[in-house]
Amino acid sequence: MAHTELNDYGKILDKFAEIIGSKHVLTDPAEMRPFLTDWRGLYQGSAFAIVKPGNTQEVSEIVRICVSENIGIVPQGGNTGLVGGSIPFETGNEIVLSLKRLNQVREVDPLSDTMTVDAGVTLKTVQEAAESVDRLFPLSLASEGSCTIGGNLATNAGGTAVLAYGNARDLVLGLEVVLADGRVWNGLGKLRKDNTGYDLRNVFIGSEGTLGIITAVVLKLFPAPKSRSTAICGLTSPENALQLFTLAKKKSGSALTTFELMPRLGIEMVVQHIPNNRDPLSIRHDWYVLMELSSAGNDGLSEVFEQLLAEAFEQELVSDAVIASSLDQRDDFWRLRESLSDAQGFEGGSIKHDISVPLASVPQLIANVNRDVELLIPGIRPVPFGHLGDGNLHFNMTQPIGADKSAFLARWDEVNEIVHGYTLKANGSISAEHGIGRLKRGMLEKVKDPVAYDMMRALKLTFDPKNILNPGKVVSPKLV
Repeated sequence: MAHTELNDYGKILDKFAEIIGSKHVLTDPAEMRPFLTDWRGLYQGSAFAIVKPGNTQEVSEIVRICVSENIGIVPQGGNTGLVGGSIPFETGNEIVLSLKRLNQVREVDPLSDTMTVDAGVTLKTVQEAAESVDRLFPLSLASEGSCTIGGNLATNAGGTAVLAYGNARDLVLGLEVVLADGRVWNGLGKLRKDNTGYDLRNVFIGSEGTLGIITAVVLKLFPAPKSRSTAICGLTSPENALQLFTLAKKKSGSALTTFELMPRLGIEMVVQHIPNNRDPLSIRHDWYVLMELSSAGNDGLSEVFEQLLAEAFEQELVSDAVIASSLDQRDDFWRLRESLSDAQGFEGGSIKHDISVPLASVPQLIANVNRDVELLIPGIRPVPFGHLGDGNLHFNMTQPIGADKSAFLARWDEVNEIVHGYTLKANGSISAEHGIGRLKRGMLEKVKDPVAYDMMRALKLTFDPKNILNPGKVVSPKLV
């Protein structure tokens, strides 16, 4: 795309200010800084302004100006992404379009089990609004206090409840989207059945702002659980964890809502570095599983869990287990899991992966990757953890003790090759829930089916022919 000359930016900033007010057009470097660095510190971008519209119409008008001036737009929600998708490039000729001011809960409708919210509403606010009418919005992420629902949908976020409720796209009935020419698509329907043509909603979910800017959404709500039962189990191997999962599904059915795998090293890092955490079991184990059952009924879960664990002990699948006896203890178990990513930062460099494979492949993949990365970098500390119930692992690699962080991170591509190599051999995915963004765009064309990749580029060219929406992320259009 052609870029606007630097000396034209002053006139464009004035146009932005006329639409949204000058205080919502940020050009001061100190004010802009939080919008230009990603959560992990991998990317430091540049922009000529941070633009903060307050409603859908203002977003539309900003987009129209950018189209006419050939200005790239980087949509941004809570800026909690992990692949650099909401960070501009270093050229400084793009704007960051912050959607944080689009923060209204438009409607909560318990009769139809739906909620309509602006894209800038935080996930935590959505959860609380659902709770206020005795409903559940099940998407749950460690960043839920700061991530926004628009960002969750733009990346098709996963989280710890995918096992029971699906990814973000499974929790959506309708969208409102500003297109690349400034038009607004009002698809905010509550219908659960609508076969009138193409499913446009799912075109935009997971597109990372490259096809349109999500400004509002109709979300599905569910009955609020009346009872929960949560346990942490100690195990000797991922193979046993997988067998435990199979047994848990057989015994509890749809009541099984969480099944998270954690290695001993990850638990040790959390206990050492994150306050208010302690070892969950009296004896150390090589692996741990956080398992939760939920029900809209009032009782019966404890008995189901006790029978499940009794059989697991009989089959020697678990070595130890504790069922939470209070809400505080349940919170303690969850805090261990949710602190795993943060804790690794205290140990130096971490090379992170977000992969998914068929469930049966998980144990062998862990064994193969751990063996090969140790041969590559002696002393490396693998920390594979995550959503075993849906085959999604965050296969992170912590630097050897005492190693130079920069030198370790410089070997990112070599470690990637091992992790992604075994992932693809298992017919898996290199991005299970974090998206592509900047981090994985160069990998995508190599791993995606060529026909699928061509279709993605064709979609980009069709929806955004001037390539102004998050340019350079996910795919670039094949210009003809």
